[in-house]
Amino acid sequence: MPITRKLIVLFASAALGVGAIAPAFAQTDTGATGAAASAAKPTKEQRKQARKEARAKKNAELKKLEDAGYKPTANDPNYPQDIQNAEKKAGIGQGASQ
Repeated sequence: MPITRKLIVLFASAALGVGAIAPAFAQTDTGATGAAASAAKPTKEQRKQARKEARAKKNAELKKLEDAGYKPTANDPNYPQDIQNAEKKAGIGQGASQ
């Protein structure tokens, strides 16, 4: 009986020790790499400009598709085929299905 109790205490101690050490390995060094990462981070104005450009690109592509005959609706039974036809007609890259 005393040997079993000693083994339980030993395993519990080992588990607690490993549990306390493991988080130390997960931490990263924020010295030089942290400074480099913050220097490469875009400013708020740059992020705003990137969002505007992405939105304009998306809206231009949607306009081309609509001009080519695509009519986006909430419940379209021909959805995959009609947008693929409009993409071919407008010369826009093929969808993810091909």
